[in-house]
Amino acid sequence: MRNISSVLGRLAKTISVGLMLLFAVTMSHAQDVKEGQALFKSKCTSCHSVTKKMVGPALAGMAERHSEEWLVKWIHNSQALIASGDPAAKAIFEEYNKSVMTSFTDLSDDQIKNIIAYVKDEEAKAAAGPAEGTAADGGAAKSDDANLLMIVGLLAIVVLAVVVIVVLNRVIRTLEKVIANNQAAIEAAQARNEQYKESGKAKFAKAFLKNKKLVGFAVLMLVALLGVAGWNTMWNVGVHTGYKPVQPIKFSHQIHAGVNQIECQYCHGGAFKSKNASIPSANVCMNCHNTITGSDHYDGELSPEIAKIYKALDYNPDTRTYGNNPRPIQWVRIHNLPDFAYFNHSQHVVVAGVECQTCHGPIETMEEVYQYSPLTMKWCVDCHRETAVNSDNAYYDQLIEAHEKLKKGEKMTAAMIGGLECGKCHY
Repeated sequence: MRNISSVLGRLAKTISVGLMLLFAVTMSHAQDVKEGQALFKSKCTSCHSVTKKMVGPALAGMAERHSEEWLVKWIHNSQALIASGDPAAKAIFEEYNKSVMTSFTDLSDDQIKNIIAYVKDEEAKAAAGPAEGTAADGGAAKSDDANLLMIVGLLAIVVLAVVVIVVLNRVIRTLEKVIANNQAAIEAAQARNEQYKESGKAKFAKAFLKNKKLVGFAVLMLVALLGVAGWNTMWNVGVHTGYKPVQPIKFSHQIHAGVNQIECQYCHGGAFKSKNASIPSANVCMNCHNTITGSDHYDGELSPEIAKIYKALDYNPDTRTYGNNPRPIQWVRIHNLPDFAYFNHSQHVVVAGVECQTCHGPIETMEEVYQYSPLTMKWCVDCHRETAVNSDNAYYDQLIEAHEKLKKGEKMTAAMIGGLECGKCHY
């Protein structure tokens, strides 16, 4: 058995070392292109595509048109290159109506070179289809070498598999002999264990039933356990923490509020001035999506989620015109308080200065929005007990002014302390 274990150990070490070397060779080439692909998708796809012209030019062939050193300077800071008088930079600036390209000073030279490598790789893939017939002769020798290497590798794997199977068969036969020789002893031991367990259970049950105090204590503990379970169940009735319904459009807060850092109030403007935060209309979406046409997830084609917005507005992206048959988007409500509970967004956001994440959680990291907080009365009361009042605002100045008038005997009306706000009556 020790000889077999040592043979298996040596075989495992040989196979693992070979796989690690193969993985290292393949990854050394793919790493740069993979990182370049990730950077291209996060930084470039809003304006550029490899094979088609979008807001900016198609990037295919850029390595032939410009040197790598020039491309690094251009992507780092295009305006600085134009200001230096570079003729190629000035020509591109004039060709695209003096549209300013975003400067990527946060990228290193190696990261930009990885993006260029990814563009070259995508360009080669695009050209591989029509050029396959013409390049067959030039790549015949390389293809033959690759096929020969593949055949040798497969043969080596087959040989190793046969060796492993033979060794395992010998081990299995040895174990079967050992089990057969000891089967009778094992069955006898199992029978004795079963008898001991049955006799032990019977003795314990009889002793337990005879002890009235122990039985009473067990019943009391069972009642207490059921009471706690029932209390927790009833306490959590109507609590929907983690509720995440399927929405008609897969709107990603992670992309908009996280990656692009769009302020919450740009879409939910009601949080500043009314009881409700409000759901933005599709026209608010079009403020950005009128100009953003690219999509790195769908090979340059229009995103199906953006297409749903166009359909709701009866908008034609090709002619940039609106039709006469718009339809509302049927969003599913996530956060919902009971009808007898009054909550005013503007009072919390403007007066108290509460951040959106206090109630809604890390919304900027959510691909799909879900209910983060329990929204129970206890949760609200605990927040009110712990949160200090921000007295440095006009609301409290207005209250102080009203109280000063009362002290002087002057007239004070309800309007002076916010009595004309719509939310006082309409909610």
